[in-house]
Amino acid sequence: MRRVLLLLAASAAFLIGAENGMAEYTSRYSVDETAKRLVQILRKKGVTLFKVIDHSEAAAGVGVKLRPTKLLIFGNPKMGAPLMECSQTLGIDLPQKMLIYEDEAGKVHALFNTKAYLMWRHGVDPECAPKLQKKMGVALKTFARYATGNLKEGETPR
Repeated sequence: MRRVLLLLAASAAFLIGAENGMAEYTSRYSVDETAKRLVQILRKKGVTLFKVIDHSEAAAGVGVKLRPTKLLIFGNPKMGAPLMECSQTLGIDLPQKMLIYEDEAGKVHALFNTKAYLMWRHGVDPECAPKLQKKMGVALKTFARYATGNLKEGETPR
């Protein structure tokens, strides 16, 4: 039985590692409006916004034309610190980040590292703070869905 569980764990790790570890939502809004909506939901949920980096503005400063691209860095120590007790290397990926960018076709996307990828990358035992692990995954998806206008009709952010 133990060999079967180890084989399943190794297979799951391979599959998670084989994907790019990112979730992406297409937005109904511009980069600026999507970022504004993300900030709104973060504030509503009591999450700290640490920084907004405007990559396109920085690129323009060195003579490079980059489509609108913003990186928002945010987090909540009540969630992040206990997860870092599970694996302190999570500190390289926390606080969380969400990239909002416009592609070559003019579509706007919100992109973030998935909870599953982060837990796999840092070897976090599923039994270590399982409620927080689940909460992290739900929160990231909810933030992205709200920011991009992808909540179902009548659905409210949790």
